[in-house]
Amino acid sequence: MTLDQLRIFIAVAEREHVTQAAAALHLTQSAVSAAISALEERHAVALFDRVGRRIVLTDAGRLFLDEARAVLARSEQAERLLGDLAGLKRGRLRLAASQTVANYWLPPLMHQFRLAHPGFALDLTTGNTAEVARMVHAATVDLGFVEGEITDSNLSVRLLSGDDMVLVVAPGHPWATHPPRDLQASPWVLRESGSGTRAVVEAMLAEHRLSIEMLDIALELPTNEAALAAVEAGAGATVLSMLVVASAIDSGRLVRVDFALPSRRFRVLRHKERHLSLAEQRFLELADV
Repeated sequence: MTLDQLRIFIAVAEREHVTQAAAALHLTQSAVSAAISALEERHAVALFDRVGRRIVLTDAGRLFLDEARAVLARSEQAERLLGDLAGLKRGRLRLAASQTVANYWLPPLMHQFRLAHPGFALDLTTGNTAEVARMVHAATVDLGFVEGEITDSNLSVRLLSGDDMVLVVAPGHPWATHPPRDLQASPWVLRESGSGTRAVVEAMLAEHRLSIEMLDIALELPTNEAALAAVEAGAGATVLSMLVVASAIDSGRLVRVDFALPSRRFRVLRHKERHLSLAEQRFLELADV
């Protein structure tokens, strides 16, 4: 049974006339008759009675007419939905992001996308870099935005704009006035293993021939905000994104230490086997990929 057969059946049933139905559908009379015969023969049921030159619906035909109309209506609704999706009028985009990206960088982009496509829903899940990569790998999200490097061969990784990483301390810390000569001379507040921020610290230490294990780690915390609060309270030094600490530096709650750190690029992750939807393309254009 095809949608064309259903359309033909409905047209004949509504007119109770093969020739009129054929004219309305721009088909030949023989094509319409063949479609009705194919339906009846395939399912071994009579849909019409032939009464002289007229045809009328059988009881089975009347019951089937309601179902045929419902199926055709659902098909037309599905076609409209696909048209809406193609035009980005409706849909859902599932995003995941590591904390700095999710809390500071991504929300303005999500707002811009919603202004352009108000019928679209945007879902955002947060985690550290490793967790976001796992979500993209499992295809539970469409796009992942992270700070750290990813080595999963199943994922496509593209670079985005990024942010500056800074070493910060509380105003009473010795490094607030004298840049460090020895990174081991202070307690440290660090993000958890697997985060992009932690990876920056590890790279910084490697340049100075040090490792995490060689530091005095006062606290290891799971969020930027927790690390920020601990450092403001005098727990030690930390490295965080300028996006995270800018307001604390401006207000004098933290001091930016004169210590060179590399800028970092954010990354967008996609599963290589997933089709890049139009919505994803538009969102990535906003992100300036």
